[in-house]
Amino acid sequence: MTTTTTTTCTVAEYLAIRLEQLGITHLFGVPGNHLGPFLSTLHAKTKVRWVGTPTEGGAGQAADGYARVKVADAEIALGEQGIGAVAVTYSVGAFNLLNAIGGGFAEYVPLIAINAAPTYEQWLNQRAIGLLTSHMSQRPESNLDVYRQVTVDAQAISNPGLAPTQIDSAITACLSHRRPVYLEVMEDVWEARCAAPRGRLTRQQRPVTAQNAKMLDRAVTACVDLIRSQEKPPILWAGEEIDRFRLSDEFEKLVRETRIPFCTTVGAKSVVSEYTPGYSGVYNGKASNPDVAEVFNNAGCRIGLGTWATSKNLGGVRSIGDDWAVAAHEGVHVGASYFPDVQLAEFIPALRRRLVLDFGAGAFEADHFALARKDGLDVPASTAAFLDAQIGGVYPESVTYDSFFRHVNAFLESQTNEPPGERGNPFTVVSDAAFALIGSMNLRMAERASYVAQNSWLSIGYSVGAATGVALGRQHAGKRPLVFVGDGSFQETCQEMSTQVRHGLRPVVFVLDNEGFYGIEQMLVHPCFYKEGTSTPPSDGADFYNELHPWRYENLADVFGSAKHPMHGFAVRTHDQLEALLKQIGEPTDPINQGPIVVRVQFERRDYPEALKYKIAENCPPPGGAPSEGSAA
Repeated sequence: MTTTTTTTCTVAEYLAIRLEQLGITHLFGVPGNHLGPFLSTLHAKTKVRWVGTPTEGGAGQAADGYARVKVADAEIALGEQGIGAVAVTYSVGAFNLLNAIGGGFAEYVPLIAINAAPTYEQWLNQRAIGLLTSHMSQRPESNLDVYRQVTVDAQAISNPGLAPTQIDSAITACLSHRRPVYLEVMEDVWEARCAAPRGRLTRQQRPVTAQNAKMLDRAVTACVDLIRSQEKPPILWAGEEIDRFRLSDEFEKLVRETRIPFCTTVGAKSVVSEYTPGYSGVYNGKASNPDVAEVFNNAGCRIGLGTWATSKNLGGVRSIGDDWAVAAHEGVHVGASYFPDVQLAEFIPALRRRLVLDFGAGAFEADHFALARKDGLDVPASTAAFLDAQIGGVYPESVTYDSFFRHVNAFLESQTNEPPGERGNPFTVVSDAAFALIGSMNLRMAERASYVAQNSWLSIGYSVGAATGVALGRQHAGKRPLVFVGDGSFQETCQEMSTQVRHGLRPVVFVLDNEGFYGIEQMLVHPCFYKEGTSTPPSDGADFYNELHPWRYENLADVFGSAKHPMHGFAVRTHDQLEALLKQIGEPTDPINQGPIVVRVQFERRDYPEALKYKIAENCPPPGGAPSEGSAA
């Protein structure tokens, strides 16, 4: 770890040292002359490596993916803070980066956005005589003002004497709020001297007051009373904050000591191993696997822990009802009652202790699938039967969304080993938005924090750039990203695979190609296109604006790869082809695994994941009928 024994250093050295102290190993970005002095110092003075990407947006997504896996990984206990960083050049670069930082802000991902600006002298010239230097606008605070909307702290650094305070303040805010911050540094400030760093920066925890403790006790009591009032056992719904706030251990203790079965949101997939006893699938509102939705709603009550009310998490469900409790956003709802300023980190262990004290250890052990079956619901006979049905089975000749992900599930299980007390797998799943997200949510992840997705911001193409950060963040552990991305999404960000080739990373990118078509947009706007038995030819029945130009995605391996930096491309349409390819991917010594792999998976245009059938049922009545009550817009 780089340190300085002098009393002063340059501003570039100061920021570089702080990044290294945070445990950051890679800085992503697109260079420019304003940024050059900092990058030279970073390379000379620290072990932080620069990773140049084709686009600023891809750099931000890489930093986002890097931060997500670093937040969750075990080595954080040894001092790493779990944070990502990205650096770009003023205006033209910064505005391209904005989307990725907006996603980090919405989804609580700690990122440091560094924007290298024109010199202080150039700004004085602009103010005095209106002279515009490259990338300037007539509004000197334009970049700063924009980034204030998507960060918890934004600083413009023009005075080297103030730089240490501004840098430390922003980074501390990033650590404390677990959200992005912004540092705009003028070019001539980089090599100016300032006070050297002192000590390390850490997260500042909000103290628990006596009033907080009383509110916590009231919230726990209300939750226990809700559970006590029900005839059936409860079910837990683990959410994003468990991952973001590093509460996986506490959640797992709650599950193991009370034996309450649990589901997760899409964004909290693999917050604990999905082989943990009690795991019952992903609940995603109406867009869940239908069996999961049935058993989840049939439980005595539902207890959400760190769950966010997003359209993807609730999937068409507009309210959560009186028989719910949800602890998130620094408060707890129990039915119609609300208990403010209750921290999730305090609530989970307090609830566990109360439940064990009042009911005894393991008192809530139950199989909600068996209970739902007993109540007359048409679901698998047990939780084990449901989970087994998501893996393998009889495949049709050609791949469908659901059969494809069942096949991938079988592959992941075949790659899972079982060292004492845990399960290991060489892959981290990175899912994009749309059909990829709905399909991949039923993959069963053996390891904690082995599934990454942007499930709220939903920027299409996120997964391709994020895979760069995930691969580098877990390179030491030999983990490979397994990426699922729609064809329209991939066309936004495919060039980010060139970074993966250049750095010898080995993601496997499955491009879900439904004949060149924005499938999810068609489903959201006109779902009747997918209704079984529709006689209109696909080319005539689809909305014109959802058409994509068809690509031969597998041939991008020839564009990005070379003899020195190999990349391989494949196209599969049948399960036999998929099986043969997965066998090669699963064999580490096979030559195709020397670099990235891109796979075009060819689906029929009208195919879609089963979890979205509710959209068709609600919006597409039989002849002479009408949409069901509560039809989604």
